[in-house]
Amino acid sequence: MARIFPSLETETRPTVDTDTAAHYLNYSSQTLRYWSHSGTGPLQPVRIPGSNKLQWRTAELRALLGVAA
Repeated sequence: MARIFPSLETETRPTVDTDTAAHYLNYSSQTLRYWSHSGTGPLQPVRIPGSNKLQWRTAELRALLGVAA
Protein backbone atom coordinates (compact mmCIF):
# COMPACT_ATOMS: atom_id res chain seq x y z
CA MET A 1 0.00 0.00 0.00
CA ALA A 2 1.30 3.44 -0.94
CA ARG A 3 2.25 5.77 1.85
CA ILE A 4 0.43 9.12 2.05
CA PHE A 5 2.45 12.19 2.95
CA PRO A 6 1.04 15.48 4.22
CA SER A 7 2.06 18.55 2.26
CA LEU A 8 5.27 20.15 3.46
CA GLU A 9 3.32 23.34 4.24
CA THR A 10 1.18 21.48 6.77
CA GLU A 11 3.87 19.22 8.26
CA THR A 12 3.93 19.84 12.01
CA ARG A 13 6.79 17.58 13.10
CA PRO A 14 10.18 19.27 13.67
CA THR A 15 11.91 16.38 11.86
CA VAL A 16 10.80 13.72 9.40
CA ASP A 17 12.17 10.30 8.48
CA THR A 18 14.29 9.65 5.41
CA ASP A 19 11.44 8.34 3.24
CA THR A 20 9.36 11.44 3.95
CA ALA A 21 12.25 13.83 3.28
CA ALA A 22 13.02 12.00 0.04
CA HIS A 23 9.40 12.39 -1.02
CA TYR A 24 9.47 16.15 -0.42
CA LEU A 25 12.81 16.55 -2.22
CA ASN A 26 11.87 14.21 -5.09
CA TYR A 27 15.00 12.09 -4.56
CA SER A 28 15.35 8.47 -3.59
CA SER A 29 15.82 7.55 0.06
CA GLN A 30 19.16 6.04 -0.90
CA THR A 31 20.35 9.43 -2.20
CA LEU A 32 19.61 11.02 1.17
CA ARG A 33 21.42 8.19 2.95
CA TYR A 34 24.40 8.81 0.66
CA TRP A 35 24.33 12.53 1.51
CA SER A 36 24.45 11.58 5.18
CA HIS A 37 27.28 9.08 4.75
CA SER A 38 29.44 11.23 2.48
CA GLY A 39 28.69 14.62 4.05
CA THR A 40 27.56 15.96 0.68
CA GLY A 41 24.22 17.30 -0.41
CA PRO A 42 22.30 20.39 0.60
CA LEU A 43 21.10 18.95 3.93
CA GLN A 44 22.52 16.83 6.71
CA PRO A 45 20.32 14.72 8.98
CA VAL A 46 20.04 14.40 12.72
CA ARG A 47 21.09 10.96 13.95
CA ILE A 48 18.85 9.38 16.55
CA PRO A 49 21.08 8.34 19.50
CA GLY A 50 21.29 4.60 20.05
CA SER A 51 19.92 3.73 16.61
CA ASN A 52 20.89 3.90 12.98
CA LYS A 53 17.89 6.09 12.09
CA LEU A 54 18.13 9.48 10.46
CA GLN A 55 15.76 12.42 10.80
CA TRP A 56 15.67 15.46 8.54
CA ARG A 57 14.79 18.93 9.86
CA THR A 58 11.46 20.14 8.47
CA ALA A 59 12.55 23.79 8.64
CA GLU A 60 15.63 23.04 6.50
CA LEU A 61 13.50 21.17 3.95
CA ARG A 62 11.14 24.16 3.74
CA ALA A 63 14.03 26.63 3.38
CA LEU A 64 15.68 24.56 0.66
CA LEU A 65 12.44 24.21 -1.29
CA GLY A 66 11.20 27.76 -0.66
CA VAL A 67 8.06 26.57 1.10
CA ALA A 68 6.33 28.70 3.73
CA ALA A 69 5.14 27.08 6.94
